[in-house]
Amino acid sequence: MVYQGKPSRGCQMCRTRRIKCDETKPTCKQCAKSRRQCPGYRDEFDLVFRNETQATEKRAQRASKKALAQRMSKFTAASSSESPSPNEAFSAPPFNTTEHLASYGRKNQQTPWTGLYALLQKPQMDLEGQASCHFLSNYVLIPRAGNGRGFLEYIVPLLRAEDVAPQFKAAFDACAMASFANSQGSPHLVERALRTHSKALGAINIALNNPDTIKQDSTLAAILLLGLFENITTRNLGMLAWGPHIRAAIQLVRKRGRKQLRTKIGVALFIAVRTQMIVHTLSTAKPPLMQSEWWVNSDAIRDPLASQCQKLSLRAGEIRAEVNRLMSQLPRNMESVEAIRDMIRQAQEVDFECVRWAESLPENFRYRTILWQDDIPDADYSQLEVFPGRVDAYPDLWVASLWGMMRVSRIILASLVIRCAAWVCSPVDYRTAPEYATARRICVENITDIIASVPYQLGWFSTRKHLFHQQESLVAFACGDEDSSKSLAGYFLTWPLACIQGQDYMTDNQRIWAKGRLTYIGRELGVSYALMLTQLNYRTPSMLIRMDGLMATNTSPNVEKLLSMKVAKPSEILSTSPMPQQFYRQSFQGQPTVLLPQHTVISTYDDTSPEGD
Repeated sequence: MVYQGKPSRGCQMCRTRRIKCDETKPTCKQCAKSRRQCPGYRDEFDLVFRNETQATEKRAQRASKKALAQRMSKFTAASSSESPSPNEAFSAPPFNTTEHLASYGRKNQQTPWTGLYALLQKPQMDLEGQASCHFLSNYVLIPRAGNGRGFLEYIVPLLRAEDVAPQFKAAFDACAMASFANSQGSPHLVERALRTHSKALGAINIALNNPDTIKQDSTLAAILLLGLFENITTRNLGMLAWGPHIRAAIQLVRKRGRKQLRTKIGVALFIAVRTQMIVHTLSTAKPPLMQSEWWVNSDAIRDPLASQCQKLSLRAGEIRAEVNRLMSQLPRNMESVEAIRDMIRQAQEVDFECVRWAESLPENFRYRTILWQDDIPDADYSQLEVFPGRVDAYPDLWVASLWGMMRVSRIILASLVIRCAAWVCSPVDYRTAPEYATARRICVENITDIIASVPYQLGWFSTRKHLFHQQESLVAFACGDEDSSKSLAGYFLTWPLACIQGQDYMTDNQRIWAKGRLTYIGRELGVSYALMLTQLNYRTPSMLIRMDGLMATNTSPNVEKLLSMKVAKPSEILSTSPMPQQFYRQSFQGQPTVLLPQHTVISTYDDTSPEGD
């Protein structure tokens, strides 16, 4: 035989990356540090014997089996050690993803001794383990260095508990299998996820009827996971059951009281319910059960800037609900006009606070414009990854979602100002009202900002790292490759994209592009709820203004019933002339810069604004 040099004893991942492996067993620290799954090491005898006789190969196989048996015995001894309680796990040092997934795989694997040589060469995991890993790597965002940034981070300590609650385990398995089924495009796995979902519903009902389990963290977490399950699986209008799950979670948080804020898991669950409640309030125009002061208090604040953003969004939801109530009840007289004008002032004040919030953000909350995408002639906008115009980059996905919430709130507030102005000046054309020009401009600006944020969130820069050097993020997914497109990004984007696709102030190309991105999120990232949103065909605020006029003449049926239909014929929608996006290009210098809102605090809702139709 020809001498081929000294073979490397490093793991397969380190040899592929061509870096030095520390050869730590069972997985190397290089893989753990870079959050990669270590594929393991080559068999010791493969490093020495090559192309030998069958007898030599058999001796090598027997030796490898013996080595694997010793390794498995070490795994068994390690997994039999006492597990920490949920709160101890939550407050432990940073979560070691590799160790957790290895322990999860050991717990679920029952591999016969036959074929262990192949198993050593390529570690295997059963279907439930694969689904769990896929879900953790796509939806669970773990905060680093004790900061308040994260999403579903409470799942990790609940999974690591010594006795995992059956209602939580079933809900987690249902979500994991549904997410994995969408990624594989497997109807068989979808059916399996639905069966697990039914099992989770039964387990949650049992837990809710038991005074010992109704207030447990695992019960509330299970309800939140079922809400996420609806977003993962729902594809058609009328099938979404997300709302009832969120209302149940809100009621449970209310029942749990302030005691839930004494633990880190309790605070994380409270913030998760608060976030979902804000989305529910803004999307349904129904008032929250408790005032904003109850939801945002000193005991439930992990990140002051994020909590302030949520408080302003909650106030926007309260104003929207109050406007709906007044529009449906008030007669048209001077007192009613003054009440509606007061709502305009409240909306302007909250928007003013939103601008101040944006201006007060530190560097690690700001975004940068990286490039300007030129127009593409005869392009199919439904397939474009980047819409012509600005392309922004953010510190991390969590910060981008926070900006999305703020922008949606400002669009809703500006639409409320236009709607209220139309009610006050009726039957005169509301587009001549002094508040219209500024409110319209705010809608256009925030629509443009949301569109500019989409490529970053959907992983566009992961294949174009020469354009943007991502600094070390303060959050990381529980496992997997950080550079790949994540389902959580699509989940975060569904609400902003759904909000802007129905705005009067979008161009036709922008609307086509937004629907195309929702389709991509639904089909490629597995958030099927996005496919349902593409079926909506409505315009706001013009459709609501038309309904308000019908109600004023007592010719309209129940407005909530009309709103629930969420479908309008294009011929019935008031036409507007959206401001071209080139308006903003004048300030783009071609260099990465930190951006603030395009208007100043003084110009917010400035009646003297020169812009108009």
